[in-house]
Amino acid sequence: MRIAFFNGPVQNGDFTFADKPGKAVGIRAAAALNTLLGEPAVPHLWNTVTLEGDLRHQAAPAACTDRHQHEQDLIRAKYPEGALPAAGVLTDADPEVARLAHALIRDQLETGVLSVEEAATVVCASCTHMAGIGSPVCKACGSTDLVRKVAPQLTARRPAGAPALGPDEVHGRRLAHLENIARNVPDQLILSRTRAHGISLAPFGLAGTVLDPRAALHIAVLAAAERHGAERALMLATETAAAHVAAYGLSFRNHGSIRLGYAVHGKVPYGDPLIGRLYEVHRLGEAQRTLFEKWFLPLYALRERGGIHPGKLPALVKFFRRASMAPSGPGAEGGADDVRRAVRSGDMGWLMDARTVTHLLPAFPGQGAVGRRR
Repeated sequence: MRIAFFNGPVQNGDFTFADKPGKAVGIRAAAALNTLLGEPAVPHLWNTVTLEGDLRHQAAPAACTDRHQHEQDLIRAKYPEGALPAAGVLTDADPEVARLAHALIRDQLETGVLSVEEAATVVCASCTHMAGIGSPVCKACGSTDLVRKVAPQLTARRPAGAPALGPDEVHGRRLAHLENIARNVPDQLILSRTRAHGISLAPFGLAGTVLDPRAALHIAVLAAAERHGAERALMLATETAAAHVAAYGLSFRNHGSIRLGYAVHGKVPYGDPLIGRLYEVHRLGEAQRTLFEKWFLPLYALRERGGIHPGKLPALVKFFRRASMAPSGPGAEGGADDVRRAVRSGDMGWLMDARTVTHLLPAFPGQGAVGRRR
């Protein structure tokens, strides 16, 4: 089975990789893992279907009328000049993703997995935006005039006894607490949302609504996997993100021979000032710093799925320096084969074997890092 890793779509917010390198952990980890497996580069995935994006576009100059181009321009600005990904970018509202979404929704409406039915939602009486149950104000216009409305919606009902996230969906060691968190959702999920941008549900009689972005994220991964030719698509995500979106992806984890799962990683403390001091103490050069931040730390975040504690940084920098300075001896290819088998099974224990890391480092490109620190 051909496995490939894809970043969980990054929300196209107000940041650049230079000032928030932590946003690139999934992108960096996917690149490192796919390189270890000998897979070609995959596109970087982006989440553009957000209320924040709607409001930002409304506030943009009148000349900026094309929302898709507006999002593309913002995405390009996230990368250092001349460092756009070789395989391009793919967003959760691209035509390729929308076509696949419509096909999946149509099939699942026919089989009864999804349905269009009357459902109660809370909407803003001023702007008709769906406010969400429990929200005191409309996040779109700020009005407090919220009313309960019954109207047709795209819905999904979880089969009786079916978990929102099962152990087979998580790559590597089982995370029972994550499965427990993910199941805290209603049995009926509403998958239609009021947004100005997204995958239109008008073909299904729901004009003015789009597919919930938490569902669209999964379809973006499936579309990227189909383009890549992967049969097992593993979406990198933090525990919080995976728990938040898992239930909404329940109906969108399979497409033909493609099966989608989650590769959970922790957050990386790139912003901790200790990193810079450790670089000076251990005299790490620019190429070593790039490899440490782009390759080693994202991979280590797959070992520490709850997040890398800053207190571990001194030991990690010391270990990495020793591994990066050691000569690469014989047996590198055999070690790489072992690592590929481990990566396929979700085992990252090899990463703290200095001889193994030494063998692998020279084969990894150290330049052109996404979000290189300045």
